[in-house]
Amino acid sequence: MQLIELFWPAFMLAILLVFVHTIFGLEIIKRGVIFTDLATGQFAAIGVAVSLLVFDGEYSFILTFIFALLGALLISIATYRVRNIEAFIGMLYALGASSIMILLSNSPEGVELFQKLQASDILYTTLDDLIEPGFLYIGIAIAFYLFYHKTKGFLKELFFFGLLALTVTSSVRLAGVLVVFVLLVVPAYISLLQNKYTKLYFAWFIGYAIIISAIIFSYLYDLPTGFTIVFVASLTGVISALVLKRNSTNTL
Repeated sequence: MQLIELFWPAFMLAILLVFVHTIFGLEIIKRGVIFTDLATGQFAAIGVAVSLLVFDGEYSFILTFIFALLGALLISIATYRVRNIEAFIGMLYALGASSIMILLSNSPEGVELFQKLQASDILYTTLDDLIEPGFLYIGIAIAFYLFYHKTKGFLKELFFFGLLALTVTSSVRLAGVLVVFVLLVVPAYISLLQNKYTKLYFAWFIGYAIIISAIIFSYLYDLPTGFTIVFVASLTGVISALVLKRNSTNTL
């Protein structure tokens, strides 16, 4: 009980992160572009690095969004112009990751900053940290369900990746690139392995179980929270993939 009272803002942030990322995760797996979020997140992290190095942390949101939107725009264009889209997205990820390392190479805290951008510590989230992402994620979810299925062609791609970029802009700054990736992919992937329950609801349930248990585990054993979330989620996904039978009707 004391643990819940002490870290309930972190638990609330965890719920918000799973809530919005699962919506996109199901669509990403359906499209077969699994590393889209990883590449977009890495581009978003460039914005964070530029903000820290050039502007002492100022203009973080707008810079992160600009770079995330650039990554999303490149993927949207490549969807129609590039063969082997997964290879292209992989190259974008490598470009983003290497760009961050180059930017941070002359900083005394470069390695530490890079690790934080990959998976940060959400354990000591404050109440103020919840206000912006709370309104943002709810607004994004509403926009997705109201307009996404009404668009077609390139406009649909741009709308989807634009919303994803906006989501990643916030979540990378809060949790890190790798945390964003596992929250997008793992709950959705596990949910698509079963037919008994509604895909979105089951993915939410799995995501909440993973992230809350990882937060508690990291606190009890004094482990880095972000990387603990990545480890628990990845391990759960790997075990599920090996143990559960593949769902032959992976419909949303």
